[in-house]
Amino acid sequence: MSSPAEEALKAAVRDLARQARPVPDLAAGAIRRGRRLRARRRAAAAAGAALVAVAAVALPFVLLRPDSPVRPAVPEPTASVTATPELLPTPGPSWSTSPLALPGGWVVTGAGRGGSNQGGSGWVLDRSQGRYLPVQGYTGVWPAPEGTLTALADEDRPGEIGLADAARRRTTWFRTGVWLVQPQWSPDGRRLLLTLRAEGDPMRIGVLDPAGGLDGKGALDSFPVDTDRYFCTDSCFFTWTRDGREVVLQQTGSGGPQSESARHPRRGVQLFSADDGRPTRFVAVPGDPAGPWAWSPDGRLVVVQGQHEPLLVETADGRVVRALPAADAAFVTDDRLLYRRPYGDRDFVLADPTGRELVRQPLPPELVDRAVTVAPG
Repeated sequence: MSSPAEEALKAAVRDLARQARPVPDLAAGAIRRGRRLRARRRAAAAAGAALVAVAAVALPFVLLRPDSPVRPAVPEPTASVTATPELLPTPGPSWSTSPLALPGGWVVTGAGRGGSNQGGSGWVLDRSQGRYLPVQGYTGVWPAPEGTLTALADEDRPGEIGLADAARRRTTWFRTGVWLVQPQWSPDGRRLLLTLRAEGDPMRIGVLDPAGGLDGKGALDSFPVDTDRYFCTDSCFFTWTRDGREVVLQQTGSGGPQSESARHPRRGVQLFSADDGRPTRFVAVPGDPAGPWAWSPDGRLVVVQGQHEPLLVETADGRVVRALPAADAAFVTDDRLLYRRPYGDRDFVLADPTGRELVRQPLPPELVDRAVTVAPG
């Protein structure tokens, strides 16, 4: 004999069974949906043909308009399926007694506090002795990539640059006038590039030759740049090309919004002769090269800081090859890049242009939080 609860449950099940609807014909539904999709594709194709015709008519007008800044399509980095990169050992406590070797045959030439301006305390490589010397009290320290010179800035000596010669154990100060950002050594370490700009004066290329002049005690050449013609906004400063024959100035893209909170778009970089300041050529790359090592030795590729991220770019046409982890990367060879990882312990990495990491080199604990300069060994 069933209980009242069981009888209620049976009644509910019977009611649900009577309300159930037959299953629709799935095959027929799929056919109908397929017909609708094909009809939509045919309509889209017809509309596309009409758009092509409109674009062909409008093409001469588009070519006459100034280029609008467009963010380049950046290929997404692909995950590597190769083995984990080789991890080299962390240098021991006596690291300062010999040059710190990096993957690709490069070395650390200096390390200091702060960002690009290595103020406070730090170390520079004394190549004459093959060890690192401590640095104290200067607001800026920039060791040359070759030779024994180090450029110095001192807040008590505005408008001057000091050159410390480790081999001769002496420092010479040069009157340069107001300079912006940071100076940059030529790849051979023989000339120092300055971005000069006093209030009310045009921007000038400054090239300091420590061994120049009639007395061999150094000479500063400066060349004005027409910034109305070679227009640059936001962060504007001169850098070297890989061969040290030309200097580079960023060029702002025409049109589009410009704000203080975002990098201004770039249409390329203008190059000038380092010997006389004469404009030489224009390279259409969408960002700012950090310095001479950003250019591949064969000149085919360059690393730039784009408007939104670091980019690897072809110099021939400005095509973006891929995004990179760091803009301050150095081409060791045509197919090998050396850069610092922007996160974690900030190891140095040797990678290929596809982004595949080959070797990682940790830094001594004392250098992990410092700005580090590098050069060929």
